[in-house]
Amino acid sequence: MSSDTRPIPLRIANKTAYVWDVDDIAVIRSKHHICGVLTGTLPHLSQQNVFLGVPLVLMPEEAVLLVDIGAAVLVDDPSAYKQPTISQLQRWSAEQQESIRTQITYMETKTAKEGANSGRAMSEEALRKRKEREERKKAQTAAKAAAEASEEGDSSPSVQPISTPAETESTPTPTADLASSSTEASKNSSLPYTIVIPASSSSLEWYDASACTYSTIESAREAGVWEYPSTLAERARCGVFKDLWKQGYFMGGGIKFGGEYLVYPGDPLRYHSHFAASVVESPIASLRPMEIVAHGRLGTATKKAHLLCGWDDEKKEVSYLSIEWAGFG
Repeated sequence: MSSDTRPIPLRIANKTAYVWDVDDIAVIRSKHHICGVLTGTLPHLSQQNVFLGVPLVLMPEEAVLLVDIGAAVLVDDPSAYKQPTISQLQRWSAEQQESIRTQITYMETKTAKEGANSGRAMSEEALRKRKEREERKKAQTAAKAAAEASEEGDSSPSVQPISTPAETESTPTPTADLASSSTEASKNSSLPYTIVIPASSSSLEWYDASACTYSTIESAREAGVWEYPSTLAERARCGVFKDLWKQGYFMGGGIKFGGEYLVYPGDPLRYHSHFAASVVESPIASLRPMEIVAHGRLGTATKKAHLLCGWDDEKKEVSYLSIEWAGFG
């Protein structure tokens, strides 16, 4: 269970921040107004994108904001997996074997019950026909074996002693016992079972993230784990995102609406976005007239106002200008 007092671990892989714990996802959304995007899909329906789950992928701006306010730490997830010892692997293997045995035992019990129920459900006529078919198959097999034996007897002058069933049953051999045990083992191995993979890596004995956890962006950048923001454009995006966040807005990706962000007055599950925001790297940067027209018409067509956000890298301030298309002429 997630605690509101501890920093939320953001697992970093290939310079991307992931959140794997559902409780952490709830805290990030309800307390810190960070939504992210769920990207996990169903193993048996990997092509569908209707029902998505963990992990939650954060935009770089969201990850930087959470670390800056002390709500999260960056974890170099690939480096947290240490080389397991022999004893750790033996314990893990024993747990897996115990799980497999439990599953096989359950499947055997289930199969036996289903077989008994299906037998009772069959009518006497069906049972009689099944028995007749089995007897016919046995008779045909016996006749075929007798014919083959007679042919071999005619072609070979030597006579081999034939042991009686009583003698065979009364003198078991170690080879027969071994074959019996092998047959039983193959029977067990043919039953389906599932290899259980823990959902949380922290449950593995050889997972230790204490030496690869970073509480600041600078320390993570020095370790080569995280680089964002490293350019003026990235600093502008982080500055605009943080300023809108401080005003109580929720932000989501806005590429489908011609901007960097969609700006919501509340949780996107309850509200429609009011603005499609574009980040301008300087408050005095020039804009082409066609850009202004395109932003205005697209924003109005999607029932939004387009928000131009100018970032001043020297003063660390943001200025805003909204565009709406108005009918005239």
